[in-house]
Amino acid sequence: HAIGNLQHSGASADTCDHVLPEVERLEGMGMTAVLVSEDKKVIGIIGITDELRSDSKGVIDALKKLKVTPVMLTGDNQRAANYIAEKVGISEAYGALLPEQKSELIIKLQSRYGRVAMVGDGVNDAQALSCADVSIAMGKGTDTLMDTAMITLRTSDLLLLPKVFRLSRQTVSLMYRNLFWAFIYNTVGIFVAAGVLYPVYDILLSPA
Repeated sequence: HAIGNLQHSGASADTCDHVLPEVERLEGMGMTAVLVSEDKKVIGIIGITDELRSDSKGVIDALKKLKVTPVMLTGDNQRAANYIAEKVGISEAYGALLPEQKSELIIKLQSRYGRVAMVGDGVNDAQALSCADVSIAMGKGTDTLMDTAMITLRTSDLLLLPKVFRLSRQTVSLMYRNLFWAFIYNTVGIFVAAGVLYPVYDILLSPA
């Protein structure tokens, strides 16, 4: 996009041909390239990148063990997205996304995978969070993000994400066990309350 603007501004083709490989190189290293120009001539290129957290790959590995398929959505350019995804072990990454495009992609992922959980930490993620089946906001997110999300992690510790999935599955499992035993108890209790055991064992329960 920056190269396109540079061409429209009247920069020479030679300048663009010289700059483009360097921009692609920086983006291939996971950076966003910022061009510095003077009199329609590029005099410098700045590469900006976020530092990859040391626990990122471990979190992705833990999620995969829980049968969770990780997908990365980012507003950064596609080359930077691919670079980071490869570093942490994510095989599916989408870059250069606007907030509404993230929402559209969430819907597409739901049709492909079924239930989708979205993790976000910025206001640009709020719209996509509202479309997800489960929305998770990181602790340092904005108030708007936390109001949108179903789950808010009070810190930005990524290692909490696998714990969220394990805890939710344990909770659902406990609910099913409770429902099972409640069904058994009520099935037996109905017959006892009806007086089936009263003639022989003198046992009777109140219907209530």
